[in-house]
Amino acid sequence: MSLPLRAFSGFAIIAILLVLVGITQSWNVALAMANLGIISAIMALGVNIQWGYAGLFNVGIMGFAALGGMAAVLVSRDPVATAWAAGGANLGLALVVFAAVVALVTYLVRTMKKGVAKNLSVTLAIIIGYFAIRYFYDPAVNAIEADDPASSGFLGGLGLPITLSWFVGGVFAAGAAWLIGKVALGLRSDYLAIATLGISEILIAMMKNEDWLTRGVKNVTGLDRPVTVPYEVDLQVSDTFIGWVEWWNASALSAVSGDERIALLKNLVIEQSSIFVKLSYMSLFLAVLLVILALCVFALASPWGRMVRAIRDNEVSAAAMGKNVKRRHLQIFVLGSAVVGIAGAMLTTLDGAFFPTSYQPLRYTFLIWVMVIVGGSGNNLGSVLGAFLIWFIWIQAEYVGPLAMEWAVSSLDPASPIRAHLLDSAQHMRLFIMGIVMLTVMRFSPGGLLPERLALHKRV
Repeated sequence: MSLPLRAFSGFAIIAILLVLVGITQSWNVALAMANLGIISAIMALGVNIQWGYAGLFNVGIMGFAALGGMAAVLVSRDPVATAWAAGGANLGLALVVFAAVVALVTYLVRTMKKGVAKNLSVTLAIIIGYFAIRYFYDPAVNAIEADDPASSGFLGGLGLPITLSWFVGGVFAAGAAWLIGKVALGLRSDYLAIATLGISEILIAMMKNEDWLTRGVKNVTGLDRPVTVPYEVDLQVSDTFIGWVEWWNASALSAVSGDERIALLKNLVIEQSSIFVKLSYMSLFLAVLLVILALCVFALASPWGRMVRAIRDNEVSAAAMGKNVKRRHLQIFVLGSAVVGIAGAMLTTLDGAFFPTSYQPLRYTFLIWVMVIVGGSGNNLGSVLGAFLIWFIWIQAEYVGPLAMEWAVSSLDPASPIRAHLLDSAQHMRLFIMGIVMLTVMRFSPGGLLPERLALHKRV
């Protein structure tokens, strides 16, 4: 089967599976899966930029996604005036002192000659600066977190449209990636993986414990939606929407009358208002996915794309040809992380809440990597296909796994301890199924469902 036909067939199968879920389970479930699949596809594109383009082994995806989620809070949430009044001034002074310490240390490092005097001066500057920062920082944090901690206890955000946070989330992730890359990109791939994983855990720990920033484990809920996405309660009292629901379901409503018709119409309005909201989100998310996918395709087909692939395949030869390998690696690391940050902000927008404890390596690192590998690393369209497929399997395996286990042990004695043990372990079937899927794809298509070799002249 040719690669374009394989790609078309793959996406057609995904569409059919989602339609089947809508028919057999619920259209709300199917659309929720589709929206999360789109966000996962954007994350997979970010990882594909790093691994597929340049061979950078980043397992800190979780941290960059969390930075995007944090951006949604800091951009869209209204500022908490009382918290700013309680500790905003001291926090600002702490930031000024921090900037001064960084400037002083940079000046000393650049101007002083190597030796004991330089090392002592830099060390003293850092120690004195640390205590000076804490002098202002600690009282500020204590005052902010003590300000109505049950409902706020943090500074809030800027009160801007939440869609702006998608861009800001990309900037946050890109900035963190630049700092990490300046330190870690000179390491071997295995050490880079350890460094990115460790730093992502540090970022998550910071978000869990710094309540003044994003309320920590107390979570932030009730974030605003994009202006193009209405609220269900508003739709349910809209005469226009109710009239549209009546027209769409005219045949079902004509079969009943009186109170029964009113009750049926009410249920249909409630159900289809949720569907309309999910479709509104989908239109926004699809637009972002298509734009990022198009940029990735054009970039990979450009001279820049050929250069980064040449660096990936043979760094020594590329360096001999005058290419700055480390600079290009840093560039790609920043770009890929920015895409992951955008997806993280979109996910928080969809949830309408920010939960730092929800960021787990299994969901935001391992699963995204499986999407890229199964779809085909180095192939942008393959990463998107892999994201939809793996996300579908991941969600449905939670439902299918226990059913399959019950069928498998149906012939055993109900009192059998083996039967009881297997049924108790049924929740782990989704991991088993994911392993089987990954091994099957790697056995019969080592390059993934859409291998990179599919398009030699114009890679997709």
